[in-house]
Amino acid sequence: MLEKLQNLIKTGEKVAMLTCYDATFAKLMELAGVDILLIGDSLGMVLQGAENTLNVSMHHMTYHTKMVKNGAPNTLIMADMPIGSYEQDNEAAYKNALWLIKSGAHMVKFEGGGKRVKTARYLIEHGIPVCAHLGFTPQSVNQLGGYKVQGKTDESAEQILNDAKAMSDAGVSFVLLEMVPAILAKKLTESISTPTIGIGAGVDCSGQVLVLQDLLGIYTGAASKNPAEFKCPRFVRNFLQETNSIEIAIKNYVKAVKNKSFPAPEHSY
Repeated sequence: MLEKLQNLIKTGEKVAMLTCYDATFAKLMELAGVDILLIGDSLGMVLQGAENTLNVSMHHMTYHTKMVKNGAPNTLIMADMPIGSYEQDNEAAYKNALWLIKSGAHMVKFEGGGKRVKTARYLIEHGIPVCAHLGFTPQSVNQLGGYKVQGKTDESAEQILNDAKAMSDAGVSFVLLEMVPAILAKKLTESISTPTIGIGAGVDCSGQVLVLQDLLGIYTGAASKNPAEFKCPRFVRNFLQETNSIEIAIKNYVKAVKNKSFPAPEHSY
């Protein structure tokens, strides 16, 4: 499944990825042609109503991974490793990653570069495919001072480039870039052999990902917040408002990613 997708990428076809948390949507997405389903720790926000992803546990992740696998047995499934599940040591990271794989994931994703490169290499050497998540990393939202674009300075851009190259050399299957300038994402995508997936990173990545609830225009912030105060991120496009069908909205997203009409310049930094 992964090899087939990587071969498509080599032909220049873009990858369409969406977050998914249950069997019903998983089945719908598979039929709509979504290439990768991501069980994101974003479920802490869009399903649990929290302000961030920091309360998501391995039990939450494995539960939702099983549900998605049930609904989409023929689609590549990627699962986030939640905060606290991979930072302590490589053996603990492997144990938790294996738990996700046994729950139905084909690949795991975790955040950060630097010393996380060794973690990626360890998991890959032990048979677990990895996606590296660079740029804005939601699990570090407090350290980063909020939801801010990363890689805007020469120094931070160089760090992201170096981390991506190191992760690519370690053998990761994908590098996900979140909220980085489009020009940086383009340079990075052209400089490594590993495919990139962008969210708020411009159209030149090898593929794109959105949170399902953002695509449908139904997320209005944490449950405790006034919806009127919610400001939609720049990289989001509401595909549902263009049709009266969730199924067609998802198909239109896939089509827009494939024909490079999404993200448009107004969705990029």
